[in-house]
Amino acid sequence: PTRRSSDLHDVSLTASIEILKAMASGEGPVHAMLALGYAGWSAGQLESEIQANGGLHCPPDLNLLFDPDLEGKYARALAKIGIDLAKLAPEAGHA
Repeated sequence: PTRRSSDLHDVSLTASIEILKAMASGEGPVHAMLALGYAGWSAGQLESEIQANGGLHCPPDLNLLFDPDLEGKYARALAKIGIDLAKLAPEAGHA
């Protein structure tokens, strides 16, 4: 079902094992996403990326967040901020 962006106050992030147990017993949230992985930065790397405007973000969207179509999610997020993935160059230029 289509979700309203006003439902965003209902989104939570946790690392608690209790939520997994609740989900296993059918008592957890209606929509959930399990993310596993690791991201690390060297000293000063994250600050440098932020200063260089090295990341993009789009307005929050529950339909995008919980959509099971993972392959198209990145392109749809870029489209929300007016960027066509096909027109991005893989290398940075200097003018």
